[in-house]
Amino acid sequence: MTGSLQAAAGGGDPPAGLRPSNGDRYGHGGGEASAVPTSAGGEASAVLTLADTGVDALRDLLATQALQLVLVDDGAPIPGSYWGEPEAGLIGSTVYVRADTPVHSALHEACHLIVQPPERRAAVHTDATDSVAEEDATCYLQIVLAARLPGVGSDRLMRDMDTWGYTYRLGSTRAWFEHDAEDARAWLGERGLLPAA
Repeated sequence: MTGSLQAAAGGGDPPAGLRPSNGDRYGHGGGEASAVPTSAGGEASAVLTLADTGVDALRDLLATQALQLVLVDDGAPIPGSYWGEPEAGLIGSTVYVRADTPVHSALHEACHLIVQPPERRAAVHTDATDSVAEEDATCYLQIVLAARLPGVGSDRLMRDMDTWGYTYRLGSTRAWFEHDAEDARAWLGERGLLPAA
């Protein structure tokens, strides 16, 4: 269904830097993802980071999609990070992370590249979104792929997405994934992007 994600934080004006509702990622009130990072409010420790899980499994997973994962030094700027550190960044087919980058952030940005054709990937810098449908597909795929990461799994990733600030009209990431994500699943299926069970 369209409009599966709702505006964050009570529906007021989006904070500075929040992507608009015309189909861009994290749109406010237009029906797509409306995540507002909460790490500045002290919740970063409540979500899994790459320091908790390591990067090897994620690096191997992304390599199957012709993507590169680059781990930058602690405290260094993260190239191509839309939200700013510690959130993951994108440039071309490379996902940039730090040890303190949340796993859900690294997966989300990687999935933005996975759902794009290679010719579009080459032009990506920081903001990868093309449409509302693509944002839905990205959110769905990151949950599916989390099951392939040891120590993460889809259940934990969905909880971390809620903690970070993804908001959905059914009230939680799990409710959206299980009951309101038919369009995202179909979009991925039509393009052969759903991994085999």
